[in-house]
Amino acid sequence: MSRRTLSSSPALATKSLALSSLHLRLEALEKEHQWLLKQIKKKQTELNNFVEQMRSLATDIFHKGTPSFKKLAELDEEIHALFDEILTQRKFGKQTKKNIEGVYRNLQMAGIISPKGDREEADTELDELFETEEQENDVSGSSQERRHQYQQAHQELEFASANKDESRKIRQTFLRLAEIFHPDKVKDDETQMRHTEIMKEINKAYQEGDLARLLEIERRYQVGETIDSNSEDDLTRKCNRLEQEKEFLKTQYETLKRELRLVKNTPEGVMVSDCRKAYREGIDPIAQMLEQVESEIQVISEIRDFVKDFREQKITIKEFLSGPIILHQMHQEIMEDLLEQMLGDFGEIIVF
Repeated sequence: MSRRTLSSSPALATKSLALSSLHLRLEALEKEHQWLLKQIKKKQTELNNFVEQMRSLATDIFHKGTPSFKKLAELDEEIHALFDEILTQRKFGKQTKKNIEGVYRNLQMAGIISPKGDREEADTELDELFETEEQENDVSGSSQERRHQYQQAHQELEFASANKDESRKIRQTFLRLAEIFHPDKVKDDETQMRHTEIMKEINKAYQEGDLARLLEIERRYQVGETIDSNSEDDLTRKCNRLEQEKEFLKTQYETLKRELRLVKNTPEGVMVSDCRKAYREGIDPIAQMLEQVESEIQVISEIRDFVKDFREQKITIKEFLSGPIILHQMHQEIMEDLLEQMLGDFGEIIVF
């Protein structure tokens, strides 16, 4: 009796250990499964919130900046019209006209006014932009919404493609196995009964989308192993199912992370990140931007008045070709800033 007890103990211990190991594997998979679901939900919420912040920021900037942007557009059009009138209605020598055209071209190249070739297109865009308040609302968010819709469609397409590939593989495996094990393919009763049981297992795996089980049946057939409907217990089957789902969830999670990175790296996304940082530091970035726009309006207004004075012959050609005082001041400030930066860099090199 003693020997029988000793001989059966290792087997019982092994079986208990195997069962415990399988339970641990299942528990770990379920935890990872829940973690992935939680992370996917979190990342999807983060992506949706960020896109909404982009749309909200664009709308805020548009509404607050529209009067200033419209003023800039009007000044730009007015300066172009002044130069058209000067160059077409006043008589100049060949070299003088060339010099005036040079001033006109330099203003365009410096970005102070729009390039001449883009004026008609810009006029059309401005007419559409400022037509009605309702259209302003549509324009402010349309770019962000289209991008978000594209990203969602692209993501759904990737998932649909992955699911389609998985479904196709399951069906192909099922058809191969059905060709082998269909009871009508054999005539003797014993084999027919065995194939009937195997087909039940195959049909069940197919209906449940259990690719792992189908592949296991196919592998056993190929190596000549006995295919038993009880060869894989419920725990193992559940583990295999969770393994498959885990791969899909990982793909979904990585896709969401990639989409969020892409959105954050767009110019609009960078602007949102910069605004967040500015708000944390107690700075209103939109107000700061509008102040800069107002400064730009002041500069361009002075340039407009300068060109208008030349058209009305209040200043000489020589004075006109020397340029407006505001541009000389801007050039001087740029040079001073550049010199200060160079000296600062030089000082850091010496300290180092």
